[in-house]
Amino acid sequence: MSVATKLVELLQVRRKPVAVAFCKTAPQGIPRIAAAAPSGCTYWKYAADGRTFYTEAPDHYGCSVGAYVHGIDLPNEQAKELEGLVSTMVSLQYLDPEEVTGIPRRQGGFNVVVYAPLSDATFEPDVVLVSGTAKQMMLLAEAAHSAGVANETSMVGRPTCAAIPTVLQSGRSTTNLGCIGNRVYTELADDELYFVFAGPQLDAIVEKLVTIVNANHELETFHHARIP
Repeated sequence: MSVATKLVELLQVRRKPVAVAFCKTAPQGIPRIAAAAPSGCTYWKYAADGRTFYTEAPDHYGCSVGAYVHGIDLPNEQAKELEGLVSTMVSLQYLDPEEVTGIPRRQGGFNVVVYAPLSDATFEPDVVLVSGTAKQMMLLAEAAHSAGVANETSMVGRPTCAAIPTVLQSGRSTTNLGCIGNRVYTELADDELYFVFAGPQLDAIVEKLVTIVNANHELETFHHARIP
């Protein structure tokens, strides 16, 4: 059994975990996405649905905020769109002006980003995206804590795609509640959220997850037995 399959079986998540990698060139045999999506996180959904593909910078222009977060230098038209969208978010009091400058952004040049279901990935992922219920993500967060790679930062993390540079830059996993844009584009259920971690941490987290799942099962039985 592969580590990716073991992860799914332990958590019983309904969506496939997603592998993401930033590469200089597309891995051989992997096609470019046929048509640009309206947001970068839409590609998460495609991969969770079973598709393997790569994107180039123009494939992210449809979401100026996501493109910025991914470290893509935007053309003038998209740069103005980003300014307008951020201004709207501030005017709606969705964001404080001070938050804007603190939005995480991936560093380094952007060439291609590859997406695949984790179980199908033929490349080494930089980041793994897992979505599921609060209880499922609790188990995963506890495993990451046990593996020594947990992040104690806020779970809000707007926009959701900012979880990617957050993990890349900190080397720590993060829990993210998902923003409204992500929930629309990915069809994330109201009772679901994300857990994101660095690809090289996969083996260590899953190893700890085996123990954590078993421990929670035993503790759940214990606590239920105490209820009159």
